[in-house]
Amino acid sequence: MKHRIVVLGAGYAGAITAGRLAKRLHRDDVEITLVNADTEFVERVRLHQLATGQDLPSRPLRDLYAGTGVRVRQAWVTAVDADRKSVALTGEHGAETLGYDTLVYALGSTAADHGVPGVAAYAHTVAGKQDALRLRDRLGELEPGGTVLVAGGGLTGIEAATEIAEARPDLKVAIAARGGVGDWLSDKAQGHLRVVLDRLGITVHERADITRVEANRVVTDAAGEIPAHVTVWTAGFTVHPIAAATTLAVSDTGRIVVDGTMRSVSHPDVYAVGDAALAEGAGGKHLRMSCATATPMAWQAADALAARLTGRKVPETTIGYNAQCISLGRRDGILQRVTTDDQMTSSVFTGRAGARIKELICSGAAWSVSHPTMMMPTRRHRIAATAAAEPRPVTA
Repeated sequence: MKHRIVVLGAGYAGAITAGRLAKRLHRDDVEITLVNADTEFVERVRLHQLATGQDLPSRPLRDLYAGTGVRVRQAWVTAVDADRKSVALTGEHGAETLGYDTLVYALGSTAADHGVPGVAAYAHTVAGKQDALRLRDRLGELEPGGTVLVAGGGLTGIEAATEIAEARPDLKVAIAARGGVGDWLSDKAQGHLRVVLDRLGITVHERADITRVEANRVVTDAAGEIPAHVTVWTAGFTVHPIAAATTLAVSDTGRIVVDGTMRSVSHPDVYAVGDAALAEGAGGKHLRMSCATATPMAWQAADALAARLTGRKVPETTIGYNAQCISLGRRDGILQRVTTDDQMTSSVFTGRAGARIKELICSGAAWSVSHPTMMMPTRRHRIAATAAAEPRPVTA
């Protein structure tokens, strides 16, 4: 009887985990199912490009995993029963239940409105492909002189604002942040960011906490009203509520609490990776939601799970950082070197060099997902008899 592994979500973390498991485990012993709502792999780190009219490569998941032994299912996850080891899905064949022996939860995150009135009704986001496409259509409707406000001064906000301003120099683009825009960066990186924002004509509103979003403006506690024919909300992310509705141990923000191997601290047959997981990294800090942590978390989870199933030594390494990358349109960028515990250093690459490095990193991440059969390791191991013989719960 094959060991059933179900991976929920085919973002960077889920897609890489599924591919790596297929390389680690003998296909005669396992059945790997990858469940995703979209038929394609979506490069989330490029959604600000999609929103400004650029086309992204099409990467159908069934094509990516053809011949790997990974079965792709297009469906929406509606619930997880961690005690009965089952997942409720809604897909092309209606509602159904999918059983598993091991679950990898990688459902990622979505935009958080923080309870601000009007965000849901009037604001756009770049948290998903459909969100970016809706923003793309709305930007296309704006006449020259139209106003766009990007709410949020973090990585996503900076990338969205600069991409829009570069693609549509006829629009009036502004960015508003509760604190400072990019104020966590080193002095050199902040200085370059200010130069680029000024060159692109982006108006900056700092220490402006948005209290309400309306159809043609936002209201702040410090800067008063800011005109906005289009508001782009990038002020934080939150996880889907599915995990919090289970018996899995989750944090106060709904992220699944995992150990150093990305294994649930409450349910040993569940692993969580990417934004959906609360994991400890270098320096005892919790890993932040980012593409930079999605890949190493996927490697960690896949290698640990494969080792446990095959009776081999379980690897465990501390995940750390080395850089933060920010695109500032297509021809400019920042590569900020950081310590393993995510502290800024004085080492920075800016301008075209920063843009090229960021592009190389993004392209490399997409390539690793798009070529699951070409990634290391290449030797598949057989599952140990004890793992294959574990009893299965009865599911409806």
